[in-house]
Amino acid sequence: MQTILKRRPTLGWQILIGLAIGIILGVIFYKQAPAISAFQHIGALFIGLIQMIVLPLVISCLTVGVANIGDIQKLGRIGGKTLLYFFTMTLIAIGFGLLAGNLFHFGHLIDIKAIPKTDISSMINTAHQQEGHGAWAVISNIIPSNFFKALSTNNMIAVVFFCVFFGVGTAAIGEKGRIIVDLLRAISEVMFKITDWIMQLSPIGAGALMAATVAQLGLGVLQPLGLFIALAYMTMILFVLIALNLVARLFGFNLLEILRVFKEELILAFSTASSEAVIPKTMAKLQHYGASNSVTSFVIPIGYTFNLDGSAIYQTLAALFLADVYHIPLSFTQQLLLVLLLMVTSKGMAGVPGASFIVLIATISSIGVPVEGLAVIAGIDRLVDMGRTTVNVIGNSVATLVIGKAEKQFDPAQHAAYIKNMADA
Repeated sequence: MQTILKRRPTLGWQILIGLAIGIILGVIFYKQAPAISAFQHIGALFIGLIQMIVLPLVISCLTVGVANIGDIQKLGRIGGKTLLYFFTMTLIAIGFGLLAGNLFHFGHLIDIKAIPKTDISSMINTAHQQEGHGAWAVISNIIPSNFFKALSTNNMIAVVFFCVFFGVGTAAIGEKGRIIVDLLRAISEVMFKITDWIMQLSPIGAGALMAATVAQLGLGVLQPLGLFIALAYMTMILFVLIALNLVARLFGFNLLEILRVFKEELILAFSTASSEAVIPKTMAKLQHYGASNSVTSFVIPIGYTFNLDGSAIYQTLAALFLADVYHIPLSFTQQLLLVLLLMVTSKGMAGVPGASFIVLIATISSIGVPVEGLAVIAGIDRLVDMGRTTVNVIGNSVATLVIGKAEKQFDPAQHAAYIKNMADA
């Protein structure tokens, strides 16, 4: 019995097996509506289980982390470094997208009349409901007029804002606040335990979501827009290997080691195309890896709103690609305007599937590209979304480690012990 248990595949391999089975099922049940609906519902149940614990986990961990920091000046310093890092990496990500988009004009090769269009009316309606998604809208959404409404609408940045103030207030009342800290710490430990249980279902959830994607789109969707998909993945991979690798090395980290440590979370992020699906496990593993609870609890929730490197690359490439499809030349001034717009519109985005596409609707019209053109790439958005979500997860993991190292809240001894335990296992 012990030998059998030892041979059981790791969770990462189980998810990969689930993905492979999902692809096979998707091919078998291609365009069969009942099967697609069943796969989507199974996948949605899994995502729902993850989303169920994300907010309680963020609230408990972040409040405890801020309360433990205590010093408002120290908190402000960490916040300032975090936001500066986020905006810098977003600008670099957009730069990678601009460079790739200007070097490879694949849009000219596309016959827009030959590509089947996807109905994007619901996405356009959603984008219209979010009109005003600019700098002031992002700022105003930070402060929740009703905390419980922010919870119900999954307004992560507003929840973070409240928790920061609540944590500071808890620290300010001294010993009286210890009961709150102890209670929230216990809640976070319960949430992590529930996370472990839910993650056992991840091979089924990831496989179902992959099956739904393949059954709905089919493998043939790769042919007409294969060049755009390849360009998007190539650009994101280069961003990780060059930009994030350089940043990691500057702060004494090995990117390949980070990728090995977080491989299960990256596989899950890729298969579900949801950043929220991996927040609990990513936070737990970052703390085991050596980052302090305070920094992890502060950087990760904010990162999934303000630091979406993969999404920034995709939006830039998509805008330039569609301009090429419509044979619309973009001047330097127009591309500079695009950069400024993306620096704003890429912030405050929810870490849920399809969010980048909705934000893109509000961006491309500024450079003269018809919004209807998004119907050209809507069909393959899910395939690219899987890649950009994975890059978002890598970017936020590296960001947490960098901020922890910069604030001397990274434990090298704990890191060494964790890596040794992994090697022994």
